Amino acid sequence: MKDARNFILICCLCLPFQLWAQATKPAVKALENQLGENSFFSKHLTGFMLYDLDEQQTVYEKNSELYFAPASTTKLFTFYAALVTLGDSTKRLRYLPKGKDVIIWGTGDPSWKYKPVPDIDMKGFFANYDDIYFSDSNWEDTPYGYGWQWDDFYYSYAAERSPLPIYGNLATVKSLQRSPSLAPPLFANALAITTKAIKDVERDFRSNRFYYNPNTYVYRGRDTKVPFATSTETFAQLASQELDKEVIPTKDKLPENHFVLKGIPLNCLYQEMLHESDNFLAEHLLLMVADELMLKLNAEEAIDFVTKNYLSDLQDEPIWLDGSGLSRYNLFTPRSMVSIAEKIYQIVPDTTLFRLLPQGGRTGTLKNAYRAPTPYIFAKTGTISNNHSLAGYIKTKKGKLYAFAFMNNNYPYKARQVINEMEKVLLFVRDNF
Repeated sequence: MKDARNFILICCLCLPFQLWAQATKPAVKALENQLGENSFFSKHLTGFMLYDLDEQQTVYEKNSELYFAPASTTKLFTFYAALVTLGDSTKRLRYLPKGKDVIIWGTGDPSWKYKPVPDIDMKGFFANYDDIYFSDSNWEDTPYGYGWQWDDFYYSYAAERSPLPIYGNLATVKSLQRSPSLAPPLFANALAITTKAIKDVERDFRSNRFYYNPNTYVYRGRDTKVPFATSTETFAQLASQELDKEVIPTKDKLPENHFVLKGIPLNCLYQEMLHESDNFLAEHLLLMVADELMLKLNAEEAIDFVTKNYLSDLQDEPIWLDGSGLSRYNLFTPRSMVSIAEKIYQIVPDTTLFRLLPQGGRTGTLKNAYRAPTPYIFAKTGTISNNHSLAGYIKTKKGKLYAFAFMNNNYPYKARQVINEMEKVLLFVRDNF
């Protein structure tokens, strides 16, 4: 009798899963047809994984173990690194008073005078000091990430990295009719005329000399941005103008005992980074992780620490080189992307997470895709030439929530065509799982 009762108990415990598996088997087969040999996705490299967050099991996968160029879906790794190492607010800077003067060190906090995010009163903080000394002794990185394209240097999405950014490390191009001008004031006289057939204001690769052609210049109807070349001296000049007091470069080492100036809520940075796929914020979030862990600014060491201490359980070791996904050398598998999505889901409450991420048809980079009366996609996009990926969460009509990764590399057509076909697949998942 005891054996019989145990057999019945085991059958009862297995029954819900068996019924679930039977109910979803036709849907899985249909999903396979949409992604299989004769589908649109058979003409380029595609990886897909669908993972049930409640049951903690994979429902479907295709090439989930293969490595793909992730582009900006890399920002999910940066988001996770920040979640597990940083608190609820940024550290604007580290400082040490010296009588009536003060020495400051950057932490990578990118929010000083960067309009997409809130700011704090820096002038008020420095009001009681005469001279400000700025040290970059804790900076152990480079303005550009490993694997970035060199000719992106004058596009706003490739602003340089620095220990204490100001203005987002961007110069603002203002235009009245056909005559542009530059702000902040430090660059006002750095704009010259060129005969090169360019439509926008461009910068010299190695210096803060800017050019435009009055015969071909096109006013965009709004202010535009151009990265400036960062350096300790340039920062000191910009900060001096902003604070109305002298900022003097120095090489003082950061002492063990020092003070920290609190910055802004990190959720402000997370939302802007994820919604707008802001590379500048992503890169500096990773530098803030390095500052928090090691009191120095070194993105490579931050990645190494997070990978070894928080991601050692990933089935596929990530090839992770930067915070934003600008590096062409990043490589992740779909199942690694799903694992990151699951880890984030375990930390961030649903309502907060779905607000921070772009929502299909509603916000950020998904505003014009995956439209529906009720949002069902909450995910991060990633696009570089001939590569497009999407990773995050999908909510089905049955009330189920899945983590997913949908990665496409080396296709020979426009990204819009790939997105349209992806939408068909994800709508099927929404309606049938």
